Amino acid sequence: MTNIYAHIDCNNFYASCERVFDPKLRGKPVVILSNNDGCIVARSQEAKALGIGMGVPYFKVRDVIEKNNVFVYSSNYTLYGDLSARVMNILSGFTPEIEYYSIDEAFLSFDKINERDLTSYASKIRRTVLKNTGIPVSIGIAKTKTLAKLANEFVKKNPKLNGVFDISNFNRMDRLLQQVPIHDVWGIGSAYAKELMKNKILSAYDFKCIDEKWVKKKMGVVGLRKCLELRETTCIEIDQLVKPKKGIMSSRSFGRYVTELPEIEEAVSQYVTRASEKLRMQNSICRSVYVFIQTNHHKLHEKQYAMGKTITLEEPTAFTPELIKNALFVLKIIFRSGYKYIKAGVYLSNIVPENDIQLNAFRETDHNKNISVMKAVDGMNCVWGRDTVKFASSGIEQDWKMKMCFRSNRYTTNWNEIVVVRV
Repeated sequence: MTNIYAHIDCNNFYASCERVFDPKLRGKPVVILSNNDGCIVARSQEAKALGIGMGVPYFKVRDVIEKNNVFVYSSNYTLYGDLSARVMNILSGFTPEIEYYSIDEAFLSFDKINERDLTSYASKIRRTVLKNTGIPVSIGIAKTKTLAKLANEFVKKNPKLNGVFDISNFNRMDRLLQQVPIHDVWGIGSAYAKELMKNKILSAYDFKCIDEKWVKKKMGVVGLRKCLELRETTCIEIDQLVKPKKGIMSSRSFGRYVTELPEIEEAVSQYVTRASEKLRMQNSICRSVYVFIQTNHHKLHEKQYAMGKTITLEEPTAFTPELIKNALFVLKIIFRSGYKYIKAGVYLSNIVPENDIQLNAFRETDHNKNISVMKAVDGMNCVWGRDTVKFASSGIEQDWKMKMCFRSNRYTTNWNEIVVVRV
């Protein structure tokens, strides 16, 4: 049986999320800023047409933005994450096999879909997602995941395709692949692309035609799989399992310079809280906690300092108070007064499943009580909103928090920021 895959991509996702709740943005240029409103991390099609680049510092394009009345927003990850979950939930209703690839992308398997006209079926998916969430999506269909992703790229560049391109039985595949630069092939990084171009392999078609032994020697098994997938041989299956993370990072830049230890302690406590929540969500515990602090390395005229240190716990845990205690112990070791700090972070590692806990015979810990406490805290925060119950060490005012001067409301997750309709 021939494998058929669909690649679903939300169009200009962050900008589309903002447009769902603010109709005046439709057809207008929109940009989304990174943490602390530093750089451009997302753009609408209209903003791209103005030449606003990805990753460009906001201050460098402020004149262009103001001259062209570009709408500017801070990243609203709470809103984007919730809308992403809604899109993925709708997609899961169209196929029993789905892979959540990223916040705005998914792969579907059409193998068990009893539909002859896959273009019509995919168009139905697009209409349903748009109607139920307001998010426009594009869909590429092919016999391999790599080709499905390429098909989706053609969709975005050709409005005549109406958001769907099925190349599962395309009779001009070689001509199509000749139009795809080698660096645009999914999984071909910049280093490999440069090496391939040195060997006059400039397009996806060139890569498809080269000798398998040469590819395996130069790029290993992963590269060979990409080559075979361009030949319509399935090598990368749908991955329905969400693998637990081996490391969990939580870090942010401060909204202003921080010089005093107590404020950094608040930030580190907050970052540990966020990381430990993710740890428990995947039913894991960790044994190592890494803490780092740093000054602004872009300001070379200022005194520079950056330091990080790892502590190994006596027992692996996901108990937030225990993780906070150890993180603050490390912070006191690495902190140096007299510096203007701009960022801090926490990284949890040596992660194992929670049922693999190895107890310390010389330490008396009521693990069942700790688990019950965290379930209660997580449960209340889930029902009533994040940080309804929080740890005192995280502070109250949190004046150090990153800037989000242009953030829209969290329309779908915060009762105080829900859309108000006046009639």
